[in-house]
Amino acid sequence: MSLDTLKNSLPEYAKDLKLNLSSLARETVLSDETKWGVYLASAYAVGVETVVKNIEAEASDKLSAEAANGAKAAAAIMGMNNVYYRFVHLASAKDYGTMPAKLRMNVIANPGVDKADFELWSLAVSAINGCGMCIDAHEAELRKHGVTTEQIQAAVRIASTVNAVSAVLRGEAAAS
Repeated sequence: MSLDTLKNSLPEYAKDLKLNLSSLARETVLSDETKWGVYLASAYAVGVETVVKNIEAEASDKLSAEAANGAKAAAAIMGMNNVYYRFVHLASAKDYGTMPAKLRMNVIANPGVDKADFELWSLAVSAINGCGMCIDAHEAELRKHGVTTEQIQAAVRIASTVNAVSAVLRGEAAAS
């Protein structure tokens, strides 16, 4: 299993996605650990088995055990936070924004990996999950850590491609 296996599983109409998977894997604006953490966090966020397995296999020799765990933790915590904070943002009653969340989020304070990497992985997952409030919060935190616009864009490009690949594979599975 690998990124090539994943690309080969895509139908011809998704050729652009195949090309994007390849070019983003060669992206140099992010370190390999940061980049493959984005891939892995994004795969876990969308939860399509073949995507998770192939990206996990591809990333296995590029990520430390701590980074792999951190990327998965980012997908897990953002899976919760993105729903909660999207609700807070979209609800007509604004008093929800003044209330404490009362949800455990300890991993954000102590992710066990570089804080900027964890924030970037969280931003990528937040983009997939469509939480504007979380996107803004993580982007602001990344700026404090000196992460550039190009690095943030690269992470979101990876997340968007992994999300699209997952959607195509879900559609193909439903059609068969």
